[in-house]
Amino acid sequence: MILDQPIKKWFVDHTGKDSNFKSFLKSVSWRMVGTMDTIVISYFITGQIKMAVSIGSIEVISKILLYYLHERAWEKATNPKKHEPEEKFA
Repeated sequence: MILDQPIKKWFVDHTGKDSNFKSFLKSVSWRMVGTMDTIVISYFITGQIKMAVSIGSIEVISKILLYYLHERAWEKATNPKKHEPEEKFA
């Protein structure tokens, strides 16, 4: 509990939005799962572990970048603009 506030600052900025660092960590962890899936599927299709790992290693870099950009676009699109009033839900 002592470390929860300092660590929280890494994941949420002063306005309460997800930080870039949090989006990056989510990107990396999701790609680890996705890459393992790609390697398994590639192995079933090719029957060659070397080929499967090659395919997985190429797609991991591109998809981390794509997911990060996707995550930041969603963060920007789903937060109200500064000149727009926030809707209050009762």
